[in-house]
Amino acid sequence: MLGIECPAPPLIVENWLRGEPLTNFELGKLYIVEFWASWCYPCVKAMPHLIELQAKYKDEGLEVVGVAAYEKAPTAAEARTKLDAWLTENFSNLNYRIGFDSTGETKKLWMDASCSSTVPRSFIVDRDGHIAFFGNPTDIAHVLPKIINGTWSSDEAKAADAKRIADDQRTERFYSIKDTIRSAEEAKDWPAALSAAEEGIAMMPDDRHFREIQAGLLLQMCDTATGFQVLRQLVEDAIEKRSDAVRGLIAVMDQLFGPENDKAHLPRAERFAIGREVSEYILNSVQDSGGPTFDSYRVVAQYYYESGDKQRAIELIERAMAWLDDPEIVSEPAKQYYMPRLLQTLANYRGETACCSGSCSSSQENSPGAPKVQPQEET
Repeated sequence: MLGIECPAPPLIVENWLRGEPLTNFELGKLYIVEFWASWCYPCVKAMPHLIELQAKYKDEGLEVVGVAAYEKAPTAAEARTKLDAWLTENFSNLNYRIGFDSTGETKKLWMDASCSSTVPRSFIVDRDGHIAFFGNPTDIAHVLPKIINGTWSSDEAKAADAKRIADDQRTERFYSIKDTIRSAEEAKDWPAALSAAEEGIAMMPDDRHFREIQAGLLLQMCDTATGFQVLRQLVEDAIEKRSDAVRGLIAVMDQLFGPENDKAHLPRAERFAIGREVSEYILNSVQDSGGPTFDSYRVVAQYYYESGDKQRAIELIERAMAWLDDPEIVSEPAKQYYMPRLLQTLANYRGETACCSGSCSSSQENSPGAPKVQPQEET
């Protein structure tokens, strides 16, 4: 087992994609060993922060090492080539080492030995070559300065490890319940899926994720009264707590106005009443914070389109496209994924071909963003 204060295992890495090979941990230096994958959104989101840490603490002897041990491809050679191209395209400014664990040996010595089942996972190796911390990379900014100045105590390390274990157990249970829900939905066993979602709510009463699933399942099962009650409570909680409110409200809007959802059986008056309240809140929040998001404009645009305000819907999609086109805000892979979908939605809203940056989409009645019925004025 690998735990706090254990000697750091070796890095058995055959392929170093960036930086010089690291053969051993040098005494007197600090290391962040980050296990990650290019398909993992939290991993990719953490990379700019690791770049900053490497630059900030370089003079303190810090070396950041990324270990890609979970790449997906038919062969190790294909995974390596794919990852190399991905790094070139997305992180040309990378200032720390990246190793590709093609054999899985390093994964066994670090991730498996520490009972770490998810990425990203950050390990800090202290100046004596021992594990001083491991857990979520979001905690590094708090821990690393203390390790550098010598104030990181054994008690803090053990408390952090206990929290890590509890969080990991919670995460494993979370994904286990999600797998149960997914399997039940694939079998169209809606009561079983709903029962699993309710188990998730009991386990994580303050987390909105399973409540969102519960609402969707209730609406799917045509229990619209209870489904709308759950959605109303989600809206009230999001607005009251404010923390991460917009993201929660976007999920509510997707339930009610997502083009992929069948909404024919939903009471129109209730659906549009919630839609109007939530749309106004989202747009006001975006304006107040000065931080628009692609999803904010996308879901609100669909509400306006179905309400009959086609021009407002078009304007919001155009704003979303402009936001998505900013390389300082949105990564190139995200842009490549979302931009064609936005362009298609814009064409559907306009009822004619729409073009952007050399790409064009033609209006398609049944594509996402084009309701099967003509928008009507809300009554």
